[in-house]
Amino acid sequence: MVEFALPKNSRVVPGKTYKARPGAKKVRTFKIYRYDPEENQNPRVDSYEVDLAECGPMVLDALIKIKNEIDTTLTFRRSCREGICGSCAMNIGGENTLACTRAIEDVKGQDVAIYPLPHMPVIRDLVVDFTQFWAQYEWTQPWLKTYTPPPEKERRQSPEERAKLDGLYECILCACCTTSCPSYWWNGDRYLGPAALLHSYRWLIDSRDEAMGERLDALEDPFKLYRCHTILNCANTCPKGLNPAKAIAEIKKMVVERKL
Repeated sequence: MVEFALPKNSRVVPGKTYKARPGAKKVRTFKIYRYDPEENQNPRVDSYEVDLAECGPMVLDALIKIKNEIDTTLTFRRSCREGICGSCAMNIGGENTLACTRAIEDVKGQDVAIYPLPHMPVIRDLVVDFTQFWAQYEWTQPWLKTYTPPPEKERRQSPEERAKLDGLYECILCACCTTSCPSYWWNGDRYLGPAALLHSYRWLIDSRDEAMGERLDALEDPFKLYRCHTILNCANTCPKGLNPAKAIAEIKKMVVERKL
């Protein structure tokens, strides 16, 4: 029989509540998803009351404060704190984004709800397994492929050719777009997803690359490319303001045009 509800051991249950210290001036509650596979218990949502008067402005500041001062068991990824590395990607207030660039005051609602990226296996708390995501990115062969003898110096591009890469190379592979895509939720084992396809297009239109036909042949598949239904969740959630949906549409256009 088909089961449309989560299995009992996957259902999120209420967790612990950590009250703010007496005298706190500006308290806001952070509801954070917690899961430890070693505990053999259901995932839970713990509530942490944080005094924002003694905290930095970003969600990542609050997470670091919680880990340092309230609950040292809280687990999450972070690195650059500048929106460059993509390590702190998570679902905040119902939106996939970066904790280091999302201001606490910009999170809608009375409480700040923080969950791991959706449709990714949870390793622990807010840390998810990127194995499949990286494998799909690697499948696109994201490097320059050439077959002609190399020039004496560099392979040159005109300013116009270089400008075509704007809006593509800036992707930081945080997976916010891919994990916001319903098509990826349903067919993530075969559909490459917005991030991988954005990078595919980046190399397809690079004037120095000589493998366009080979790359398009590999992409012309009912699932790898054509599971995109232009829902635009990817463009709406990208923390860098990129538009993977447009890149995917351009790939589809290239596939058709080479047959004309």
